[in-house]
Amino acid sequence: MPSAPLVAAAVGARVSRRPNLSLLADRCATPSALARVHAAMIVSGRLAEDAFAASRLLTAYAALSPDPAAAALALLSSLPCAPNSFMLNTTLRVLASSPDPAAAFPFFSRLRVTGALAPGRHTFPFLLKAAARLPLPLPVTEQLHALAVRHGVLLDAYVANGLVRGYSVAGRLQAARRVFDELPERNPAVYTTMVSAYAQNGRHEDAMAAFDEMVRVGFEPCGATLASVLSACARSASGGLEMGCHVHDLMTAWGVPVSTILGTALIDMYVKNGAIKEAFAVLDGLPERHVTGAWNALISGLAHHGHRERALNLFRQMQQEGVPPNATTLVGALSACSHPGLLDEARRLFSSMEKDFGITPAIQHYGCMVDLLGRAGLLSEAEDLIRGMSCEADTVIWGALLTACKNHSGIEIAERAAVEMLKLDPSNHGVYVVLSNLYAEAGRWQDVDKLRKEMKGARLSKIPGASTVNGDGSLEQPESPPPQGNVLV
Repeated sequence: MPSAPLVAAAVGARVSRRPNLSLLADRCATPSALARVHAAMIVSGRLAEDAFAASRLLTAYAALSPDPAAAALALLSSLPCAPNSFMLNTTLRVLASSPDPAAAFPFFSRLRVTGALAPGRHTFPFLLKAAARLPLPLPVTEQLHALAVRHGVLLDAYVANGLVRGYSVAGRLQAARRVFDELPERNPAVYTTMVSAYAQNGRHEDAMAAFDEMVRVGFEPCGATLASVLSACARSASGGLEMGCHVHDLMTAWGVPVSTILGTALIDMYVKNGAIKEAFAVLDGLPERHVTGAWNALISGLAHHGHRERALNLFRQMQQEGVPPNATTLVGALSACSHPGLLDEARRLFSSMEKDFGITPAIQHYGCMVDLLGRAGLLSEAEDLIRGMSCEADTVIWGALLTACKNHSGIEIAERAAVEMLKLDPSNHGVYVVLSNLYAEAGRWQDVDKLRKEMKGARLSKIPGASTVNGDGSLEQPESPPPQGNVLV
């Protein structure tokens, strides 16, 4: 916190040392300290003549306020002079980063109507960041795209980067790629966004290809790019291990330090591709070995590949080395108990979570146990566990039980699970399909006909995009169409 004499000294030296008050605003740790710097800026006349100082003050107020958007707008309205484009863009940046990014758009609309701001290359990146954080980003991203074309800034790399991110968040990779391809000059940031867009949307081979192109044109990827491409390598259907090893070799050649994040990404890549020895080597070489995430990646990967005992031994080893397990660790450890001979170990671990680790079982942990009990044919125990959950069961949990009933011909429990699923998702035709198959296997054809009539009455049919129960008990849901309308007017 800046002291009163320090503030006074800064005011007295405003001619010879102009940056002082702006720097003090950045250093304030409490609203009261910032208010004193604010007062000093008013007395010194800085707010009336220095947009940079006002911008730093606005940013500082937003950082310290529980409502950054309100704080930024309040300061803006109190300025002794009309804010210039630098100050207005700073306000847009604060609004876009606030807990309520939608607040950026009515503010921007007012600026357009009044002519206070002509949107340019410094404006659109903040608006596009806000759009990407909306629950339904596509409509606003499309409108901003059209506006960028109208104002002639579409070919700016930073504007294009925001568009690529906005379209990728909305799952419109074709539109994102079109923006990327139309850029005459691409920078490392837009390549990183494109690689991440592919990786986050399950287009793993495309992510690897975009990374390869980035390296070929001479750009050295940053840590975020490396983490994204390694994630794609971990999940690729083909060529993931080869490309992952290539990325690791490039990191060594470039002298990139293996941080906790990159180390965890490398472990995840190696273990998911079955390169267990290499995954352990990365863990052993980490400078910060006591990082839970790296151990989690290896435990989960071992469990996924059926190395159950190794996964559980690693779980015990991390505790011996003083690495604290978290909720994700316990999901991996429970998953490692998927063999019938390890069911008692799973029961013991699940029942001692809170006592031994201070972790309250969450829905993922219950899901593991329901899956384990269901695989073992212990349907009644699985149902009792669900009904005694400390949190509300969702369709995934009930779906896992329903799938287990299908595999073990548990018609009565399947009927009860179906009732619970339909309470949560009345339009899920997959529930009727599973029950119908169970009735058919048992020769209960009257019940099959009854179900078909219920489906017709409810106008349910097997149409593309309808939610279904997968083999693992999870659900697939169709995407809702985005709302229409111009939110930027």
